Amino acid sequence: MIRTPLRPLARILAARATGENPDHIEQENRRLRQEAARDRARNRAEGRLVVLALVFMSAFVILGARMGLLAATTPVELARGVSENISSARADIVDRHGRVLATNLATHALYAETRRMVDPARAARELARIFPDIDGERMEARFTDPNRRFIWIRTSLSPEQVQAVHDIGEPGLLFGSREMRLYPNGRMAAHVLGGASFGQQGVRAAEVIGTAGAELFFEDRLRDPAQVDTPLKLSLDLTVQAAVTEVLEGGKQMLNARGATAVLMDVFTGEVISLVSLPDFDPNNRPLPPTEGEPADSPLFNRAVQGYYELGSVMKAFAVAQGLDEGTVTPESIIDTRGPLTFGRFRIRDFRNYGPQLSVKDVMVKSSNIGTARIMQPIGAERQQEFLRKFGFLDTMPLELAEAARARPLLPARWSDLSVMTISYGHGLSTSPLALAAGYATLVNGGYRVTPTLLKTETLQPGPQVISARTSAQKRLMLHQVVQEGTASFARIPGYPVGGKTGSADKPNPRGGGYKKDAVLATFASVFPAHEPRYVLIVTLDEPVDTTGPEPRRTAGWTAVPVSAEITRRVGPLLGLRPVSLDKANERLAQGH
Repeated sequence: MIRTPLRPLARILAARATGENPDHIEQENRRLRQEAARDRARNRAEGRLVVLALVFMSAFVILGARMGLLAATTPVELARGVSENISSARADIVDRHGRVLATNLATHALYAETRRMVDPARAARELARIFPDIDGERMEARFTDPNRRFIWIRTSLSPEQVQAVHDIGEPGLLFGSREMRLYPNGRMAAHVLGGASFGQQGVRAAEVIGTAGAELFFEDRLRDPAQVDTPLKLSLDLTVQAAVTEVLEGGKQMLNARGATAVLMDVFTGEVISLVSLPDFDPNNRPLPPTEGEPADSPLFNRAVQGYYELGSVMKAFAVAQGLDEGTVTPESIIDTRGPLTFGRFRIRDFRNYGPQLSVKDVMVKSSNIGTARIMQPIGAERQQEFLRKFGFLDTMPLELAEAARARPLLPARWSDLSVMTISYGHGLSTSPLALAAGYATLVNGGYRVTPTLLKTETLQPGPQVISARTSAQKRLMLHQVVQEGTASFARIPGYPVGGKTGSADKPNPRGGGYKKDAVLATFASVFPAHEPRYVLIVTLDEPVDTTGPEPRRTAGWTAVPVSAEITRRVGPLLGLRPVSLDKANERLAQGH
């Protein structure tokens, strides 16, 4: 570096010769040097600012591009930042008295962040010990996979499991708070409630959605933020439901039945007080749908709603009601019951020989197939279809269950004259126990169409008149006579007069055609109290057999009727029905007739 002297000798000498001050020359030289240094420093600062601005601009462009890419792609991992937007709020479901059937319960989910894990092998072994269904070796492989950063382990934990995981002491095992659906009564009303599961899930929250039954049908209502604090009130009575379930389950086991169902309904409002289908399940741990076998063998199958069967002689009540309502017969009309009744190559026979003739009343009491077919012959197919359609037997029966809309009655491909006769005694037309309950309610409530419902109703809104009040009164008397004199004698209960009709239908063979041998669907349709009906009870047993006698007995009089009678005896007091003497009931029935 060449240093410029501050005091150049030539200039100093020249200044002295002219009388100038040499110090001024040094000051000017210093000023010029300082200005040059400032210019260099400013140039360096400006260059640094330009470089910094370029760096920030590049970073902004990169971040913007990355954010756009993330927004345009589907996330493959649960994002913590959006989990707070997931709503798990869901309204409670209660019975008609406000008792909880379904509610939400605060719980925790378990997940792992592998980058925080200290000892993955030990954590996997301990988790396998706490959760027996976890494979420790596979879990360790997942924990040590370099491509995995986040792993779901459990969507819900019990308090005991939370504490056990805490005790492992692994910092990479973390908990996320959430709510799960809880059914405090276990299997009680399982087919009505259906069940719920997790939908969209985040680390800190999970969406609770309905999967079946009322939970799915009322999905929008239960998740509506404006109504989430207001419980959904069903028509079920939890106490009555428990009693019906206990008796029906005992009857199913005692009679070695494959399945059973019971429907208890208010004859005026159509409110379903109890609905039971067996086998059932626990909605807290809903099983997977079956992949093989008959659907009815699955505990998920709702026999009361999804089960459409040929129900046998319980349908005779509607054939006789049509004859009475159209005036083609009276209760005292004599019907030719000589058999067999021949139609082409088909033969219609009675269970036993009832003689050459019976009154219409005795056709009901003794349950004569031939007599019922003869009553329907002059009515014909067109009028029979119209009559059954008024009762709802030819259409899907509406009910607030997701499964109800998918169930369809099975009708004959061609409604022939033979179909008219066989349908009159319960073969050739398949219907559900729920539809049968609504039909019997209409028969005995004065003739007003009943639509079943699972919602508690505050006001009575009668449907259209299907049959006359006189026909309804005649049917009430006949149904009571079936119990007092006919095939349902085991339904006599002191203090609770019952009317009803039995039905023992051969089960169709789904593989070889025709009907199975020694396989019966036994049904008892009852109303009580018989003189002033308030409730209808349908009990159906799939392939029951009573082995207490010298020979196996499968008909409804020996199987479904005793079970129904025990249910009535148990639930009568629970429903607030006061006992009444048989004489008083008979007097009221005679007056009504």
